Amino acid sequence: MIEVEGVLVSEELIKEEFVCNLSACKGACCIEGDSGAPLEKHELSILKEIYDKVKPYMTAKGIKAVEEQGTHVIDEDGDLTTPCVDKNKECAYVNWENGITKCAIEKAYEAGAIEWQKPISCHLYPIRVTAYPEFDVLNYDRWHICHAACSFGKELNVPVYSFLKTPLIRKYGEDWYKALEESVKPGAFS
Repeated sequence: MIEVEGVLVSEELIKEEFVCNLSACKGACCIEGDSGAPLEKHELSILKEIYDKVKPYMTAKGIKAVEEQGTHVIDEDGDLTTPCVDKNKECAYVNWENGITKCAIEKAYEAGAIEWQKPISCHLYPIRVTAYPEFDVLNYDRWHICHAACSFGKELNVPVYSFLKTPLIRKYGEDWYKALEESVKPGAFS
């Protein structure tokens, strides 16, 4: 771990390479897993506020799931997450485009219907944030469905933190990201 302005960053985010390869995985991270996407408390009110504007981008099954369960749920571990269409199936906010999952929230954002891109946990994936009262810890979440992204990242020589520059800036700010870059020296973690 390295410490960057009060945030502990796993060295794997610097050492490992990753670039999403949607043509290979088809966005499986949005439809597999044991619960929906993790949510931060402040995101709950955002989801409620934007739901009607996101709804036109959702599937009928997704709309039904949200109307039955709410815009968010508490999963079996007690964590706040997006609702799922069926138990442990696709996120209710999934949309399909040419056989690849897309986020209905992000589609609404891209269309200019809303100003919030999507839950930060989705934007940061494969980084998972563990929030403590005094600091956050950023870890690399290894999942077999991302094998193609790991291979693609190696091919392009793109470290995880570089691939996720935009969401890291969204979460922690440009100054924080610059401090991360400054603390990462070539070969420091070889």
